[in-house]
Amino acid sequence: MSGAPLKFETPIQDAISRIRFAPTSHNLLISSWDSKLRLYDVGSSVLRLEAPAEAALLDCCFQNESVAFSAGSDGFIRRYDLHSGICEMIGNHDDIATCIGYSDETSQVLTAGLDKKIFAWDARMEEGKKSVFVKSLDSEVTSMSLSGLDMMVTMGALIYVCDLRNLQKPYESKVSDLNTTIICGSAIPNAKGFAVGSADGRVSLEIFRPSNSDNIRYMFRCHPKSTDRRYHLAAVNEIVFNPLIYGALLTGDDEGHVIAWNAQSRKRLFQLPRYPNSVASLSYHHQGQLLAVASSYTYRQAIESEELPQIFIHEIGDANMRSADIGSSSRN
Repeated sequence: MSGAPLKFETPIQDAISRIRFAPTSHNLLISSWDSKLRLYDVGSSVLRLEAPAEAALLDCCFQNESVAFSAGSDGFIRRYDLHSGICEMIGNHDDIATCIGYSDETSQVLTAGLDKKIFAWDARMEEGKKSVFVKSLDSEVTSMSLSGLDMMVTMGALIYVCDLRNLQKPYESKVSDLNTTIICGSAIPNAKGFAVGSADGRVSLEIFRPSNSDNIRYMFRCHPKSTDRRYHLAAVNEIVFNPLIYGALLTGDDEGHVIAWNAQSRKRLFQLPRYPNSVASLSYHHQGQLLAVASSYTYRQAIESEELPQIFIHEIGDANMRSADIGSSSRN
């Protein structure tokens, strides 16, 4: 499975918005602009589910191996039984729903949309009786990421981080050091911190230590130079952290590059072969040794490749990533 594309009897016909590996299996959840949610068994190379909707699906997430959710361009939040294929609405935004995530710690489905609101839906309640928390914001949310009890959202150049037990007030709200539009963001697994990527190809990373003097905070330009040694201004579309190796992250950009980085030494570890289209989404398998890459147009650029979207699966060996472990890396 080293760089092999997934095979579909009927190819995905429109842009891929999100891919996510399941919590404990080889199943991959895929949402796309062709209004379908797909569940693909990467281990067996079998499409397990293809569930149609009435709108483009702009994000998706798992609750567990049996249940998933999607956010739609019609504002509706959909819940899927992955065994039966049954889909039900759990609620809706007043405008396009753009982001969704699920918290095991609080049993909440967190969503955001162009209506400048964050919703928290209680996944334990029966349909029609779900308690809802609504947080109104000043701007549209461009990305959302959950890690433990932390939720990070980005709005323009603003980063907003809060505890899921107290969504009313963020414990951090700041303008990014990037000082430009943030395209994507990712909270660091099992740690306090985050990384955000910009429209001009830079990443800003912050890791909060118990002692403030030991915090890590810096920016870097993360994509290749051209032959004339000038930087490409390719938007960073996705940032993902390895689930098992603290400090190892990957970035994916609009020009089809995926690069692995050591968060502490600030060094490039390796680069995957360039993809035929933009890198729309990345996802690590829960064991950290498989990486799914969605190569797809994103509708963010005026001119993009018209090739059909594809999903590639890479085996990422420990030897490549272990040097990123912050616990064993030398300090700069």
